[in-house]
Amino acid sequence: MGKDKKTPVTIDGTEYNLEDLTAEEQAMLNHIADLDRKLASAKFNLDQLDVGRAAFFNMLKASLETKEVASG
Repeated sequence: MGKDKKTPVTIDGTEYNLEDLTAEEQAMLNHIADLDRKLASAKFNLDQLDVGRAAFFNMLKASLETKEVASG
């Protein structure tokens, strides 16, 4: 028959088998993975916000410069 497959998990350079962790340790690992996904999503959103702000700032500068040229 086939052997039981183990899921390797590396924590600070040490490899563990997920199935050998306690339920509490597995829950902590799930929280960490979920927080990593949320952090990546927040960073993605921050990048979008930074680019959007820069675009609007550049549009404002261009509009003000156009007004100065027209009045000057």
